[in-house]
Amino acid sequence: MVGVIDIGSNSIKVLVAARGADGRVVAKKLRTIEARISAGISADHPRLGAEGMERGVAAVTELTTDVQAFHADKIIIVATSAVRDAENGAEFCARVKDATHVEVRVLSGAEEADLIGRGLLCDPQLAGERDFYVFDLGGGSLECLAFRDRRVVQEDSLPLGCVRLTEKFVPDAAAPFRPEAAAAIAAHVRAIVAAANFSLAIQAVAIGTGGTLTAVRSVLAARAGQVNEQVPPDISIRQLRDMLEQVGGLPLADRRKVPGLPPGRADVFPAALATLIAVADLGGFEAYRHSLYNLRWGLAAEALS
Repeated sequence: MVGVIDIGSNSIKVLVAARGADGRVVAKKLRTIEARISAGISADHPRLGAEGMERGVAAVTELTTDVQAFHADKIIIVATSAVRDAENGAEFCARVKDATHVEVRVLSGAEEADLIGRGLLCDPQLAGERDFYVFDLGGGSLECLAFRDRRVVQEDSLPLGCVRLTEKFVPDAAAPFRPEAAAAIAAHVRAIVAAANFSLAIQAVAIGTGGTLTAVRSVLAARAGQVNEQVPPDISIRQLRDMLEQVGGLPLADRRKVPGLPPGRADVFPAALATLIAVADLGGFEAYRHSLYNLRWGLAAEALS
């Protein structure tokens, strides 16, 4: 059994997993803490703030205790874009190690994308898919992968995370999200994807992972009086546009009251939706198929292999 803690820009997550009798990776525990360690990530010289680091260390410590309750054979702690890009990322990693006695592995963009791809292959709902794209939207970056015959043929980590783009293009996150901000984000996404030479030329299913689509399903579930698992995993771009108009059009104080939307994600939610819509427009996608099998699952599969 292994415990994996993923220190993201917006949230910190744990997966405790083991190999099932059929060889598949099976979750024993999943939990997310919205810690937001990444304020200031869009700066030319980003640094993690004192409060963000305190929230992050506290969250990792709490999740480490969760893992220890399962007597896991190994605890893996990884950090992604926010820590990778911060000038004082090493200081934060040292604080985590002091608190948990576990070394933090800071993933490169390529490692992060590769492990997300490995995690997606654990999803039984994707067992029949051969060719597909994967887009994992975090707070600091957007991981993009292209699978052909279930093998990764393209991967890139792009600086298009929702915290980063909110800081860059939303002058007042407390106010209703403006069409001008959506247009600026769309133009920025087009420019970054073009510069990365990530090809979206082949028609294939678009798989979406990350907290934004999880939140979208939660909001849709709350509206229907259901739980997330009862909402179909295919989320249309029309649904994303409608949610951006309805939820993004609210001031932040009201956005935080939307049933199903985590209050700690409400400020960056409109920019995240605008980013996913812009990517879909570039690729001609009509929907994203939501999957919960991402980075943590890839790390668990690697550790349990």
